[in-house]
Amino acid sequence: MKLSEYVEYDAIGLASLVSAGEVTAVELTRLARQAHDEVNPCINAVIEFYDDAETVAGTDAGLFNGVPFFRKDVGATEAGRLQEKGSRLYKGYHSDTDSFFFRRAREGGLRTIGRTATPEFGAAGMTESILHGITGNPCDLERSAGGSSGGAAAAVAAGITPIAHAGDGGGSIRAPASWCGLVGLNPSRGRISGGPNSQDTSFGLVRAFVLCRTVRDMAAALDVFSGPHPGDPFIIVQPNRRYVEELSQPTGVLRVGVARTKWGAVDLEQEVLHAVESTATLLEEMGHMVTDIEPPYETADYSRILLGRTGSSATSLEAAARVMGRSINADTLEPINLKIHEYGRNAQSRAGDVDVHEILRRMRFRVGEAIQAFDIVLTPTMPHVATPHGGTYSTIHSMLSVEEFMDADAARYQYTGVFNVTGQPSVSLPLAQSTSGLPIGIQIVGRFGDEATLVRVARDLEGARPWRHRRPKIWAGNN
Repeated sequence: MKLSEYVEYDAIGLASLVSAGEVTAVELTRLARQAHDEVNPCINAVIEFYDDAETVAGTDAGLFNGVPFFRKDVGATEAGRLQEKGSRLYKGYHSDTDSFFFRRAREGGLRTIGRTATPEFGAAGMTESILHGITGNPCDLERSAGGSSGGAAAAVAAGITPIAHAGDGGGSIRAPASWCGLVGLNPSRGRISGGPNSQDTSFGLVRAFVLCRTVRDMAAALDVFSGPHPGDPFIIVQPNRRYVEELSQPTGVLRVGVARTKWGAVDLEQEVLHAVESTATLLEEMGHMVTDIEPPYETADYSRILLGRTGSSATSLEAAARVMGRSINADTLEPINLKIHEYGRNAQSRAGDVDVHEILRRMRFRVGEAIQAFDIVLTPTMPHVATPHGGTYSTIHSMLSVEEFMDADAARYQYTGVFNVTGQPSVSLPLAQSTSGLPIGIQIVGRFGDEATLVRVARDLEGARPWRHRRPKIWAGNN
């Protein structure tokens, strides 16, 4: 197989070739290495390609039989591998825990061959760090790939692998998907176990999953990674059938709520609004019932939730630093994260600090009441297309206060973070492009526990407005 052929397949397509004996898993890894060597110097998405990648253990079975896979450098861990979290504080640190996520990856036939870049601790929407530098968007190298799963998104968008591990605590799967032209699902809270030691991370806001290029890969990944484990805080309703089987099921008539107004401080770009309206029209043409909805929550509440997380984060970081025998200071933390850490350390002593659990409860209730009449909700993923590098919304820059940084986060992620709070599944689909050719993601939100409906709707939209023919400027095999 040639590199120019390899990049045309999604993960299920490559797995089928392995199963048919037309290519081997080792050959796929070599092609991923070739793609990496060709495009990664331009995009800086992969921070480590394992030296032993060709001998990585795999079941050579499952839905993703032999497909190469990357791990985001924060979140789910592989025992014995580097886990630096984009931070100088963790430089050279090796995890001693094998997460349930990567056990399932191996059982599903995925072969993890390296690590992708993330901002320090996954704390920002732009993937740049002092430790690893800036990750470029394959669609436009002058623009961000998003964050915090920007390295994973850039690697998949450029063709190095067809699928990669990602994580989402406020939009960190969906935003890079939107800006890089990918499929990015954030599953329901509890659908993917964070075990054995990170169940329901950060008040239940954070979930692990993947970034990929097709809806069928998304559905197959749900089958591979879903399922409860001992120690999970609750057991979510289980699907009626495998998610790949949903690809052949009828969608039915859905009640659709459409967001045509901004939900936060950042204005909605006209081209993004046009993409939402066009998708709403398409859903109507498919027979669904479409109704406009108003913003279902107060942006200030989300900012307060972000601030409320800083106390527990500071405690956890100090404990980790002690175990590693390292100090937290300006030489180990980036400017904004150092400010956040100091803010969190003082959180317990400040009078008037809010109960973050109460704000979470209130926000879940209000959003639930506002959208309960709808089977799905249609929103922009991001209010604008990918932004240029070097903006203030980065943990490297020091001019913002903690409050200003959190307000900026809430404003950018105005359509995504709210559904981390409610726990609902939501997927960004690359359904549109700007006049300059930049991807525009559209978010479809389902009821809690109902990924099945999202799979069917995403399949319908992919069929009506296919995106697989689009190629970014940086694409492996072009040379």
